[in-house]
Amino acid sequence: QVQLVESGGGLVQAGGSLRLSCAASGRTFSNYAMGWFRQAPGKEREVVSAISWTGGSAYHADSVKGRFTISRDNAKNTVYLQMNSLKPEDTAVYYCAAKHKSDGLWWTATGFGSWGQGTQVTVSS
Repeated sequence: QVQLVESGGGLVQAGGSLRLSCAASGRTFSNYAMGWFRQAPGKEREVVSAISWTGGSAYHADSVKGRFTISRDNAKNTVYLQMNSLKPEDTAVYYCAAKHKSDGLWWTATGFGSWGQGTQVTVSS
């Protein structure tokens, strides 16, 4: 497992942008696929985005496709979620998560064993 520290959440008006960051401890970052999840009040946790070990492939949920972009900088042990054109329905607690190569494929929702503390994103209309 790796320790994950998130930052970048906050309050923004609809149409605005936020950039979430997730910094991982240690020097084994490239061995972990990374994902962003979110959970809104009264709803189940859902996958927002995921990125492969090297950053060469990425997945974005249909609800955020074209608006959100996941990226990673393995030299900095950091994964990012750039969120543009935010909508009120994007309001949720966002979690960063890591999956070791041995725990499954990067593009599946299972096997994420390390989690950040969660950061609140609130989009007002």
